[in-house]
Amino acid sequence: MTVRLIPYFVMDGNANEAIEFYEKALDAQVLFKQSFGEMPENPEFPLPENTKNLISHATIKVGESDIMFSDAFPGQAHQMGTNVTICISTNDEEKARKYFNALKDGGKVEMPLQETFFSPAYGSVIDKFGVFFQIFTEGNSH
Repeated sequence: MTVRLIPYFVMDGNANEAIEFYEKALDAQVLFKQSFGEMPENPEFPLPENTKNLISHATIKVGESDIMFSDAFPGQAHQMGTNVTICISTNDEEKARKYFNALKDGGKVEMPLQETFFSPAYGSVIDKFGVFFQIFTEGNSH
């Protein structure tokens, strides 16, 4: 079982620019980058054409550490205070559920822990101290 805490930066439409900046400033290496236009289409949330090049998810490596990025989802407001979150990444779905349930105690669920196209168990919660966590289970969703 693995568990890693990864800083996650939610940007205001400038994630590509930030990634390029950190590549140069911190000698970062891009490990993964996907735009909203490259995601599977969801008929319930059609994407405006001008948002398809925005980053839905990216990971860079700085030394031994990773930093994850995305632009705010089209139509959702970019909020200062939740623009840097902690992503708890694990390959153990049971552990992901344990963390999620513990962190939501006294906190606020932003997205229930659920299967997504990119994870068998993903959700987000703001704990009782106001810290925003994303719980990400590694592995392919079914």
